[in-house]
Amino acid sequence: MKHFDRKNMWQLLVEFLGIAAGAITAAFAIEEFLVPCTILDGGVVGIGIIVNYLTGWPLGLLTIVLNTPFLLVGSRKMGTMFIVKSVYAMAIFSLFLELFAPMQNATSEYLLAVSFGGVILGIGAGVVIRFGGCLDGTETVAILLNKKFKLPVGQTVLFFNVLIFAAVGFIMGLDRAMYSLLTYFITSKVLDIVESGMDKTKAAMIITDDAQEIAEKIYERLGRTVTLMEGEGLVSGKKVVMYCVLTRFELHELKDIIKNIDASAFIAISDVSEIIGTHVKKSGHIPPQTAAKLREEAKPALPPSPPEE
Repeated sequence: MKHFDRKNMWQLLVEFLGIAAGAITAAFAIEEFLVPCTILDGGVVGIGIIVNYLTGWPLGLLTIVLNTPFLLVGSRKMGTMFIVKSVYAMAIFSLFLELFAPMQNATSEYLLAVSFGGVILGIGAGVVIRFGGCLDGTETVAILLNKKFKLPVGQTVLFFNVLIFAAVGFIMGLDRAMYSLLTYFITSKVLDIVESGMDKTKAAMIITDDAQEIAEKIYERLGRTVTLMEGEGLVSGKKVVMYCVLTRFELHELKDIIKNIDASAFIAISDVSEIIGTHVKKSGHIPPQTAAKLREEAKPALPPSPPEE
């Protein structure tokens, strides 16, 4: 048990170090490439750059202030560790925005700023998400809307950003809006590469001997149901196969749930290009009748009785 706890602590340390590295990288891209050329990122950071442009207020402080309401809204619905990691990532990000601000700008060429700034920002944001954190509060709201109204996370974030870039066109000029939109697409593509396509909806197939407990935890912490199927391994025998569809931000929480219950479980993650039909998803505790059904279906099937002689 001590070895297990020590292993978890080391893994958690690596995750927080990775989040810090990603946040610092993203802050460098913002202050050294985008801000000097008045090119915006999307989301809360983009709003902060607009306010900074109009008022001169520190971008790091604006990032914290603007993100706080989104985190408060999501604190009761998102996983505790997700909120902790996001607050940590945003704090590191805001701090290094201020530290990088007085440094000499990397370039004043718009094309270089868009290209390299977008790539570096995508790497930084992707690393933060890969280790279970988040740099932008609008993504938290998008996840909550997905939970309540089943609105796609990616499309919701894109809608927010289109509104922001439209405001940029009126305030800073149409050319700045186009540069910002191009940067956003570059950042999104690089983030997809870093995250191995995690911008899409994900499907998880889990093979385990603890299906009932894992299913209850997934329902309790993520508000998602799973589909249970019977399977049989050539060597391991009868198994329960679980199938679950979720967002990229819930993927890290899913892995954490499974790791804490059945570290030997087999997990296969794949992209889902389209969902047709109703995907059952709600918040709250799993109903007693559903829990009883899960317990019954999770029992390993008995091998057939040998024929009587």
